[in-house]
Amino acid sequence: MIERHPDNATSVVRATVVTPDRAAWDAFVAAHPDGHLLQSSRWGALKGRFGWKPHLRAVVAGETFQAGALALEKRRFGLSALYVPRGPLFSGDPSIDALLLDDLIRLGRRRRAVFVRIEPDITEQDPRAATLHSFLIAHALQPTPPIQPRSTIHLDLTPEPERLLAGMSKGHRADIKRALREGVEVREGDPSADLDAFYAIMQATSARAGFAIHSHAYYAAVLELFGDAARLWLAEYRGAPVATAITAVWGAMALYLYSGSTTDGLQCGAQHAIQWCAIQWARARGAARYDFWGIPDAIGQAARTSDPAARARLETAAQDDPLYGVYRFKKGFGGVTIRYLPAYDQIGMPLLYAFWRRRVIG
Repeated sequence: MIERHPDNATSVVRATVVTPDRAAWDAFVAAHPDGHLLQSSRWGALKGRFGWKPHLRAVVAGETFQAGALALEKRRFGLSALYVPRGPLFSGDPSIDALLLDDLIRLGRRRRAVFVRIEPDITEQDPRAATLHSFLIAHALQPTPPIQPRSTIHLDLTPEPERLLAGMSKGHRADIKRALREGVEVREGDPSADLDAFYAIMQATSARAGFAIHSHAYYAAVLELFGDAARLWLAEYRGAPVATAITAVWGAMALYLYSGSTTDGLQCGAQHAIQWCAIQWARARGAARYDFWGIPDAIGQAARTSDPAARARLETAAQDDPLYGVYRFKKGFGGVTIRYLPAYDQIGMPLLYAFWRRRVIG
């Protein structure tokens, strides 16, 4: 790596790859422009309790972190797969970033990884996207569908609350007002006292909507490990909990992680009221964006095409996606649709790759 000094002289500083201190790593992630909660050591600790082994790797030059990654290892049958969610955190310096990729690939070999998967937290709209894509292809990584949602909605939190409300759909503004008028009360939940109510609503939502949820212990661990950076929300109507959510703030980004509603909660607009409270909480904590976390990818593709006919076909196809109703809910809060780059796999064992890709980590 070359560092320039005030007198315009240059000196060579050796870059090395280390296992960083967790606190220092989390500070780096929070400050990095592409830093994400899923690259934090706390996320690694969470996944470490539920079948994954976390590995922290950082490229250091002098005493400064330049790039790095949280890699999660899933191990079965004496083999493994390595997965870097919403990362790595690249430097933009090809030599530094190549050093990090090579280190992750060597780690995969040591751990007998069938493949190493990365999911850069870079959108297709980002000016760096084409360069990064070419860089990864040149290093023998191949594009593949990601595990995390490829398309989502980001809401800009910098406007004043009145402008945020004005940017919502008319129906969403009405639902928020209706929930308050009908006596829906939203409060910050106590993880020790309210997690059972949260989980009961999640179970009811799962049964009604047909999607999988995590275990009670998993949600408890989220709240324990992220502490004040996460919030459990409960909406009560006529004395009963009817909607719930967990949101978090990491660096400049707020994330809508988990939520559920009972039938009564759907009818009284309780989840709309929760989201409005969560948005204001995230804004007060200094978050600049709110990630609604996942919509049908056809919607993201439609937003990226300039062909009206292709856009119409994609938007029609999206209506058959199980997430379409969720998309309509999230879209009503305003924000813009974004689409990330795909995931990229470095394949270590080609004969086993197809099976592991489908059956082991999705």
